[in-house]
Amino acid sequence: LTRNNKYMLRVDLEDFGGNKVFALYSSFSVGPEADEYKLKVSGFTDGGAGDSLSGHNGYKFSTFDKDQDVYENNCAKLYLGGFWYSACHNTNPNGIYLWGEDGTHYAIGNVWSSWKGYAVGMKSISMKIKRVP
Repeated sequence: LTRNNKYMLRVDLEDFGGNKVFALYSSFSVGPEADEYKLKVSGFTDGGAGDSLSGHNGYKFSTFDKDQDVYENNCAKLYLGGFWYSACHNTNPNGIYLWGEDGTHYAIGNVWSSWKGYAVGMKSISMKIKRVP
């Protein structure tokens, strides 16, 4: 999808209070299967969300059955989602859907830690790519 052109990424977030913020990245790509879908993301601009994605730059996509993170355990199993985990995450958009703040399910939800921490699930997280010249 992102192999032959340059793309930017916009991540839009909304909490359960109706507050909306975003994070913008001027460069975004996902490597091919042979490169195990390695994430490349850079050029952060803050739209109120803070930067929870740059720490995942350069990591391969990990799932329950394909542990490719650098942590001794499987981050996808620990945090209940597939993502470009490092050791393990600053954001977990594919984690379980939490209905706002839930300290009993710390870090396993669909969180964006630089905005609301690890105990507050987002009402929505959308990631949109746009081709750039």
